[in-house]
Amino acid sequence: MSWPLAIRLARRELRGGIRGFRIFLACIALGVAAIAAVGELRGAIHAGLDAQGAVLLGGDAQMEFTYRYADDDERAFMAGVAGRVSEVVDFRSMLVAGAERGLTQITAVDDLYPLKGEVLLDPPMPLAEALAPRDGLPGAVIDPVLMDRLGLAPGATVKLGTQAFRVAAALIRQPDSATGGFGLGPPTLVRSADLANSGLLVPGALFETKYRLDLPPGTDLDAVQAAAESRFTDKGLRWRDSRRAAPGVERFVDRIGSFLVLVGLAGLAVGGVGVSAAVRAWAEEKVPVIATLKTLGAESGLIFRLFLVQAAVLAAVGVVIGLVLGALVPVLAGPLIAGALPFPVEFAVYPGPLVEAAFYGLITALLFTLWPLAQVEHVRAAALYRGAGRGGLPAPGRILAIAALAALLIGAAVWLSGMWGLALGTAGGVAASLGVLALAGLALRRVARGLARRMRGRVALRAALGAIAAPRGEALPVVLSLGLGLSVLAAVGQIDANLRAAIDRDLPTRAPAYFFVDIQPDQIGPFLDRVNSDPAISRVESAPMLRGVITQINGRPAKEVAGDHWVVRGDRGLTYAETPPEGTKVVAGDWWPKGYDGPPQISFSAEEAAEIGLKLGDSITVNVLGRDITATVTSLRAVDFATGGMGFVMTMNPGALSGAPHTHIATIYAPPQDEARILRDLAGTWPNITAIRVRDAIARVTEALDAIATATAWAAAAVLATGFVVLIGAAAAGERARVYEAAVLKVLGATRGRILLSFALRAGLTGAAAGLVAIFAGGVAGWAVMRFVMDAPFAFEPWSALAIVAGGVGLTLLAGLAFALRPLGVRPARVLRAGD
Repeated sequence: MSWPLAIRLARRELRGGIRGFRIFLACIALGVAAIAAVGELRGAIHAGLDAQGAVLLGGDAQMEFTYRYADDDERAFMAGVAGRVSEVVDFRSMLVAGAERGLTQITAVDDLYPLKGEVLLDPPMPLAEALAPRDGLPGAVIDPVLMDRLGLAPGATVKLGTQAFRVAAALIRQPDSATGGFGLGPPTLVRSADLANSGLLVPGALFETKYRLDLPPGTDLDAVQAAAESRFTDKGLRWRDSRRAAPGVERFVDRIGSFLVLVGLAGLAVGGVGVSAAVRAWAEEKVPVIATLKTLGAESGLIFRLFLVQAAVLAAVGVVIGLVLGALVPVLAGPLIAGALPFPVEFAVYPGPLVEAAFYGLITALLFTLWPLAQVEHVRAAALYRGAGRGGLPAPGRILAIAALAALLIGAAVWLSGMWGLALGTAGGVAASLGVLALAGLALRRVARGLARRMRGRVALRAALGAIAAPRGEALPVVLSLGLGLSVLAAVGQIDANLRAAIDRDLPTRAPAYFFVDIQPDQIGPFLDRVNSDPAISRVESAPMLRGVITQINGRPAKEVAGDHWVVRGDRGLTYAETPPEGTKVVAGDWWPKGYDGPPQISFSAEEAAEIGLKLGDSITVNVLGRDITATVTSLRAVDFATGGMGFVMTMNPGALSGAPHTHIATIYAPPQDEARILRDLAGTWPNITAIRVRDAIARVTEALDAIATATAWAAAAVLATGFVVLIGAAAAGERARVYEAAVLKVLGATRGRILLSFALRAGLTGAAAGLVAIFAGGVAGWAVMRFVMDAPFAFEPWSALAIVAGGVGLTLLAGLAFALRPLGVRPARVLRAGD
C-alpha cells in the first residue's frame, strides 16, 4: 500500500500550491523547449524537402554522370521509363563583362527546363523568352549579386568562354537550387545549345550532366532505380529521386540539429542543477512534515515515494510547458525562418521531436531529483526535530538507479543524435565540467573561510567572504549553474575564434592566390611558360586533372566497405604522375618505377585510407568517363588538405589514365595586389580557363561558418539563460538568510551602503569564480574539438575569455542585487524578535 498511500499524500501536499517550485518548473521548461524547438524546426525542414522533393530535384528522378553526356544506351533507357527527359549541364566558368570578370556556376538547360517548379526572374518573364536570341545574341539570366558586382543591367553583353550573351534578366529563384550543393560562384542560366561555340564543354572539361525524368503517375521508384543502377552503376551513374531530393541539405540539417540538441542537453544539465537545488530547499522546508510522518510510523521508503511523486508531477508539468513553448515558437516564427532558408519548410506540430524532448526532460528531472530526495531516507525523526540537516550518501540502490538513469540519458543521446563520438564527448565534457565546477565551488568556500578570518576591519568584504563560506550558502549552486552555462559559451567562443583564425589569418598565408581549371592539354605548356615568367608569381603547381567515382573496393560495392565516407559519396579528383610530385611524402609502400607500363597502380591518401579500411595490396575500381579502371594500392601518401593547395586523394600511374580525355589544373602563389592584373592577363589569352580566387572561396566558407556560429551561439545563450534562471532561484532561496544577515549587520552599526557592498562583493566573487572555471573548461573543450575533430592547431583566445568573466560577474550581480532590496529595507527589531 506504500505507493497508493504516497500518491494520496502527495496529492494533498500539492494542494498547497507550487511555492518554491517555480525555478524547478522554469529549468525543466526551458531545457525541454530548446530541444523541442530544434527538433520541430528540423522536422519542418524534412517535411518541406519531402513534400517538394520533385520540385527541388527538377523532376521525379535524376540520373547524373560525371564529365560526360549520357550515351545511346542510357538515353534509350531514360526514354523508355519517362514521359519527358530534361538535360542539364552544370559547371563553373568565368563571366566576362568588359574588363571585369567573375566566377559563376553555370546551369546550361534545354527547352524542357524546368520539368517541375518555376524560375523567377526580374523583370518577370518566362524563362524561354529570356533565353531566346535577340539582336543576334542568345540570352542569359544571372544572379543579382553577380550582376551588381560586375555592374550589369538587362541588355548588357557578357561572355562565357568565346561566346557572347545578352543579359536578359536577374535570376531571383531557381526551383532546383537547393540540390546543387555548395557553389563557389553565383549562378547563371543559359541554353546548352548556345554554348556549342564557347570552347567550354570540350572533352576532358570539368562538368556534370543531370537528366531529370518526368515519370508516369504511380511509377515504382524502387524498381526504376534498381533497373538503372544494375545497368549503369559501373558506368558512373548516380541516382537521385524525389524521395530524397537534397541529401546534402538533409545531412547538414540532421548534423547541425543533432549538435544543437546536444547543446540543449547541456542546458538541461544546467537546469538539473537548479532542479536539485530546488528539491533540496523544498525538502528542508518540509522538515516538520517529514518529522510528523516519521513519528506516526511512516517508513523512509514511504517518505521517499511521497516526495518522488510530487517531483514527478511537477516535472511532468514543466515538460508540458516546455513542449508547448517548443512547438509554438517555430510555428510563430515560421515566416521569418522560411524567408531566411533557401529551401522549403512546412511548419506544423511534429510528434517525434516532442517525444524526444519530453523523454530528455523527464529523465533529466528524475536524475537530478533522486539524490537530494534519497538523502531524506536515513534521517531520524529526532534529528529532524532538533533542526539537524540532511546528509550522507543515499542507499546503494538509489545510487545504482541514478547511475542507470545517467547511462540511459547518455545512451539515448548517442542513439538519437547519430553522432556517437560527439554525443559521448558532450556527455563526458558536461560531466567533467560539473565535477570541476563542484570542486571549484568547494574550494571557493574553503578559501573564503580562510580569507574571512584575516580580513580585520573590512566589514563588507569579510561579511561577503563569510557568506560564501557558509555550508548551505548559494556559492556552490551559483558556480555550478552559471559555470556550466558559461563553459558552453566559452567553448563556442574558443572554437569560433580558432576557426576564424585558421581561415582569415593562417589559410591565406599558406593557400595559393588562384586555382585555374579546364586548362586544355595544348594550353598547359604556354600557360606554364607565361606564369613562370611573371616575377610577381612566387610558385606554380600543375597536374593533370580527371574526376572519377570509386565504385568498388576489393570487388565489393564501395559504399558497403566505406559506408557514407565522403571519399565514396561522389566523384573525386584524380591525377597521374610518373614520379612523386615535389613535396610528396610516401608513408607506406613504394611508388611505381619511372617508365612503368604494367597493370594500373594507385597511390592513396593515407588518412582517408585508414578511415575506410584501405591497405596496401587492396584493389580499387574507379569509373572515369564511363570506363572502369581497377588499380592496386601500392603506396599511401600524407596529403595535407588544410593548405588550400593542390591535393589529390588518388594518384595513378600515367599508363592508366593518360589516354583518357582530360584537362589540367594549376595553382599560383602571388601577393594580393597582383591578383587582378594576373587574372586579366591570363583570362584575355585563354578565355576558356576558369580561375577560382581562393580568397573568394574563403569568404564563402566564412559565410557558412557565420551561420553555424550564430546558431550555436543562440543555443549556448539558451543554456546561459537557464543558468541565469538557476541564479535567480539561488538568490531567491537565500533571501531569508540575507534578511537576517542585514538585520545583524545593522545592529552592529553597518550602513545600508556597506551592506549593499557586501552583497555585491559576494555576487561578484562567486561570478568571477564561475567565469574563471568556465574559461578553463571551455578552453579544454575548445582544444579537444580543434585537435580531435577539426584536426587543426589551437591557440587560446583571451578576449572572449575576458568577456566570459565579465558576463559571470555581471549576471551574478544582477541576480543578487535584484533580491537585495527587501533585506535592506527590513527593520532589525522585527526580524530578530521573530527569530528569523
